[in-house]
Amino acid sequence: MQLLAQEEYGLRCLLQVARQRGPDPLTIPEIAEREGLSPEYAAKLMRALRQTELVVSTRGAGGGYRLARPAHEITAWQAIQALGGSLFPAEFCDSHPGLRHDCVHSTGCSLRGLWGSVESAIRSVLEAVTIAELARDDSVLHAIEAPPHEPKANAAR
Repeated sequence: MQLLAQEEYGLRCLLQVARQRGPDPLTIPEIAEREGLSPEYAAKLMRALRQTELVVSTRGAGGGYRLARPAHEITAWQAIQALGGSLFPAEFCDSHPGLRHDCVHSTGCSLRGLWGSVESAIRSVLEAVTIAELARDDSVLHAIEAPPHEPKANAAR
């Protein structure tokens, strides 16, 4: 599993909008410049965020983007969903059938359960982090602790 560039850059653009101070909205050229993106790509990302109602846009002179609601009401998970959807969509397994038309593990697949558990764990972390927290600084990342990893005993010993 990997985070796609669209989710990474889209989240960064959303953070730029959240960090904007003052009454003026943030324009596409400003967002693109701050993130080192082309204006066209920044516009595409902002369109996805607007279509899912995380940001609102104002057209014309003095226009640009603002958050659709307070940053503390928007989670990192909502942004990821807006930008790319599920980490392991229902059709994920359908796209890995091997040489056959249908997967040989169409029923009782333990890997499907594993991917569902991984997505659930990732979702829990991302739902616990708001855009307001991310916009402040990276200390929020230190506040979220992963469960301790306990190595399994080697059965072969």
